[in-house]
Amino acid sequence: MLRKLITGVVAASAIGGFALPAPAANAAPAVHEAVASRVTTFDGLTELMIQRIVIGDDVAASKYFSGKPVDDPVREQQILDSVRQSAVQLGIDPDSTAAFFQAQIDASKVVQRGLLAYWAAHPDKAPTSGPDLNVIREKLDALTTQLLAELVRVDHLRQSGLRCDISLVVSAATAEIRHHLDALHRQAVRTASATVC
Repeated sequence: MLRKLITGVVAASAIGGFALPAPAANAAPAVHEAVASRVTTFDGLTELMIQRIVIGDDVAASKYFSGKPVDDPVREQQILDSVRQSAVQLGIDPDSTAAFFQAQIDASKVVQRGLLAYWAAHPDKAPTSGPDLNVIREKLDALTTQLLAELVRVDHLRQSGLRCDISLVVSAATAEIRHHLDALHRQAVRTASATVC
């Protein structure tokens, strides 16, 4: 219910229904900095999450041609071990960081399984070539670094209870609209978002 309500608000904002007030143009720089420091959103995090989800399309295409399974426990464990170590170095909780990245992996699997099932049922809609999985993994590794940096930036917001929930719904809904995501990819966003707050 809350998600539907906020999604409606976001949609109205996206078509010019309203906007949040900004500081006056002639406001002192200190005022601008104070406002900026208080206003933290999940916009950057959800954007990166969606970029990772969309790469799941390429992963699915690669696996469609290679016949490799969706699940890759060795690769997944390597990612989780790596982000745990990075979280300790960055000063954020390693358990919640690993849980967040497990959700990103699960979201990619939602996309992969959905597309592979669709292509099996509709071979005429299947891709005609499969990208190199090693190249895709380089992109995913780069996104992992960016996602870790965003987790550091929004760490305090993740601990803020209801404010976290509302901020996440607004950012995710806005990003879904901006990217024109279909039902499968919106489902993946929900999976990816599950451990943010």
